[in-house]
Amino acid sequence: MWGGRFREPPDPRVGPLLSSLPVDRHLLRWDLLASLAHLTSLAEAGVVPPPAAADLARALRRMVEEAEAGTLIPEDGFEDVHSFIEATLTARLGQAAGWLPTGRSRNDQVVTAMRLDLRDRITRLVEAVIALQEATLERARGAVDVFVPGYTHLQRAQPLVLAHHFLAYFWMLGRDVGRLRDAYLRLDASPLGSGAIAGTSYPVDRARQADLMGFAGISENSIDATGDRDFVFETVAAVTGLLVHLSRWAEELVLWATREFGFISLPDALATGSSLMPQKKNPDLLELARAQAGVVLGPLVTLAVVQKGVASGYSRDLQEDKASAITAFRSAGMAVAAMTLVVERMVIQAGSMREALRGGHLTATDIADYLVRRRVPFREAHRIAGQVVCAAEAAGCELWELTLEGYRRISSEFEDGVLDAVTPEGSVASKDVPGGTAPVRVSQAMDSARATLEVQRSWLTQVRTDQQAAIARLLSAVPE
Repeated sequence: MWGGRFREPPDPRVGPLLSSLPVDRHLLRWDLLASLAHLTSLAEAGVVPPPAAADLARALRRMVEEAEAGTLIPEDGFEDVHSFIEATLTARLGQAAGWLPTGRSRNDQVVTAMRLDLRDRITRLVEAVIALQEATLERARGAVDVFVPGYTHLQRAQPLVLAHHFLAYFWMLGRDVGRLRDAYLRLDASPLGSGAIAGTSYPVDRARQADLMGFAGISENSIDATGDRDFVFETVAAVTGLLVHLSRWAEELVLWATREFGFISLPDALATGSSLMPQKKNPDLLELARAQAGVVLGPLVTLAVVQKGVASGYSRDLQEDKASAITAFRSAGMAVAAMTLVVERMVIQAGSMREALRGGHLTATDIADYLVRRRVPFREAHRIAGQVVCAAEAAGCELWELTLEGYRRISSEFEDGVLDAVTPEGSVASKDVPGGTAPVRVSQAMDSARATLEVQRSWLTQVRTDQQAAIARLLSAVPE
């Protein structure tokens, strides 16, 4: 593509070192669609002669069809997917193919294709996360009357409604969807027309190009458009955040599936065995889901380090951005799918959860709260509650099993109501604030979660509709 400047051919050992085809071949369809938008703008501006524009349009449309059918596969030996497309067009059309690169650099070409690709990947990942949220909400619906210990420092802390626990992860996932949507918002601008660094001297309509590709607008600065990859970094960072949440959840479920906890069990269809120990039933899906955060943290750091020393304008360092994005979305797809299967099919061992409410005096804070309601300052109430815990330990019983006489030996402030207050049911019911674990508040939270899902589904539907409409506009606008 640049042979006129050079007096000797490339060293054959250089090609494999420069090639990005192994990691950018996935941009084939997006690069072809962006090329159709570019061709349309050139033809409408009168830059490309109508016969050549028509030939190029037919050839590009045919290649799009072949790419979607999987019959057009970039061959090894090309520097990148862009040179493969140009070579294929030249083989099919001859000299007419030479019109397509007019007013365009591979710098704005690749970043346009990348933005199109990432938009599509984000929408597919958001769809998968919504499915996981739906599965989580469904499990919550069936767990409003199941109690489970809540943990801090991995020590039993206070009783919770299991549905409340599930909803904690629902809202984490909801923020992950929000970050993915934010990343989509900022990458949804067309850089086409930015050229290599300075823009183009041809009278192309950049807004028209953007509309044909379904972008919300155009990039504002040609240097920034081709020389920065913050949109890739932000996207991979959002994906990494999702995987960190999934890793935490997977780790918890791995613990819950042990005999030491026994809070859940996995169906045989979702577990694996041991090649040596016949009794083993291993949570491999959860372990691999847990690992994906680590798989993606490395590429995220790679993106930051690759970009930090690059001056304004494009440098070949930026070629390394694609592998990081591919790795992130592949890992996220695996982890979300695995967690969805587990959440849908794991068996809740409600009896084990209930039994775990014993032995840790989880309602001790409710003793202090009871005393505060009787006008005892909290720090004094906290001290008295600690004495009650010591008395229950000495008696070998739970706080709700200690006699009222035992309470009153510690403080005369205790009355009959304290025994109800320190049961798991009384403790949970008392947390009657928005965001609390009281069953009435959990039911309200599930209503809010359903409304949130509707908003997310609406966004996804609108984005998909806009993308499909843009492709239809593009294919109908291409010159015949």
